[in-house]
Amino acid sequence: MGKTILDSEQSTTESSSAAPGSTAVADIPAIKLVGIEKRFGDVYANRNIDLTVKKSSIHGIIGENGAGKSTLMSILYGFYSADAGEIFVNGQKEQITDSQKAISIGIGMVHQHFMLVDNFTVLENVVLGVEGGMTLAGGMARARKELQHLADEYALDIDVDALIEELPVGLQQRVEILKALYRGADILILDEPTGVLTPAEADHLFRILEQLRDQGKTILLITHKLREIMAITDEVSVMRRGEMVATVQTAQSSVEQLAELMVGRHVLLQVEKDENEPGGEVLRVENLTVTDKRGVTLVDDVSFSVRAGEIVGIAGVSGNGQSELMEAISGMIKASSGRVLLNGDPIGVTEKADANELRHRGMAHVPEDRHRTGLVTKFPATENMILGYQDLEKYGAGLFLDLGAILEETKSFMQDFDVRPPDPNLKAANFSGGNQQKLVLAREMERDPDILLVGQPTRGVDIGAIEFIHKRLIQMRDAGKAILLVSVELDEIRSLSDRILVMFAGKIVGERDNSASEGELGLMMAGINKQDDAANATNADDTISHKEGDLS
Repeated sequence: MGKTILDSEQSTTESSSAAPGSTAVADIPAIKLVGIEKRFGDVYANRNIDLTVKKSSIHGIIGENGAGKSTLMSILYGFYSADAGEIFVNGQKEQITDSQKAISIGIGMVHQHFMLVDNFTVLENVVLGVEGGMTLAGGMARARKELQHLADEYALDIDVDALIEELPVGLQQRVEILKALYRGADILILDEPTGVLTPAEADHLFRILEQLRDQGKTILLITHKLREIMAITDEVSVMRRGEMVATVQTAQSSVEQLAELMVGRHVLLQVEKDENEPGGEVLRVENLTVTDKRGVTLVDDVSFSVRAGEIVGIAGVSGNGQSELMEAISGMIKASSGRVLLNGDPIGVTEKADANELRHRGMAHVPEDRHRTGLVTKFPATENMILGYQDLEKYGAGLFLDLGAILEETKSFMQDFDVRPPDPNLKAANFSGGNQQKLVLAREMERDPDILLVGQPTRGVDIGAIEFIHKRLIQMRDAGKAILLVSVELDEIRSLSDRILVMFAGKIVGERDNSASEGELGLMMAGINKQDDAANATNADDTISHKEGDLS
């Protein structure tokens, strides 16, 4: 039997002399990382990381934002080079210098932040880099056929000729998954793959991953959602502050144990809140309709209100009008008809409201896509922290900003929201996804708005930060603020909301309180409202009875 890595420094393979099909070969891990280290300046992103991933398994990697998970996987995929350590793939020592090298040895990756060209079609994105020869025609035809096969096999329905920029976030995620599957990776890394998926879509993805595992593929799943870890993984490794602190069999662990390992303290997994005492109406939406440039109705005659001291949650499958509803209310897009009142005064939504004016009138907005509309990633934290508020008197007068005042306030906001690293001069692009989200939340929530519009507040955020964000939202509610919440996370909607509205095909199809079950809300998200159907049936029976009475 060949020597292991630790037995011999000269060996570049594990069990290299073992016969094919032997137990030793079968036991060679798909991935083995030894002593991996990576620094950015003086900060260790990864420190002395050891990791072993078994073949034909689903292995979870969890940790808080900034724990080093994505950096470690980026090293494995060739985006970064490790400062120290060794990488073994299927027993063979590898120098993974770039993503092409990773792909060539059977590693694929689906990133948390999409690696797609916005003005390319789905098909063009899938074949990008693997076009197949000097002429594109043959390669494109083969790709179209294979892509259709994958879409049919895994029920990932998508128009291969659609432009990426015209697709909602959920469908863009499907393109990333299809792109990785198209390249036929034996080892597939997924970084927060369900961050933009509904529970039903996530369940479907899990079925795909289980099929891939059963076909001999190895899956590394990076996620902050512990329920997903418990549901789908075979083993899970926990990172904290750049170090690997534990690897456990999932079946022998629990959500509570994993949460404590991630954060280093006990974590409150349930939202604690008292019954609310709503005050006066802050926001009223009346018969709001939004159509796109093709004339397709995206928001269809929607009416509701939000009162002070209340959280109204909007649940729904991504792409059913929630995004456009929030954008119309916040002044990002024009409504076709209807009206919106803020503290009793109308907002000119059919003429595209002035977002700056709305901020001065007491509206704050946390958009659901922090990269496209929440941050300028090339700007430092200080500049992002004043976006939209740069004309406030406290930041200076005339042509010049008071940079010292902005710096001190940014430091204060970062401390209050536990942004890591707490460096106000760091570019937004260099923060992890969860810490980018905290920057946006701090900027909007600290302005003391009358109403907060918040879309997907914890998308891509770890469990410790989720606990923090939820507490801050409840504190705002208890302070008498009105909150309109859009989230694809049903647990989040049910935990935070005082009232729940469900959208389907651009309409509000029903309203429930927070005691509604996930199953009931899920049916409503599919357009099935059993409560209303039952009421309609009762009314129909009453009508028939009255008619029969008249006839008698």
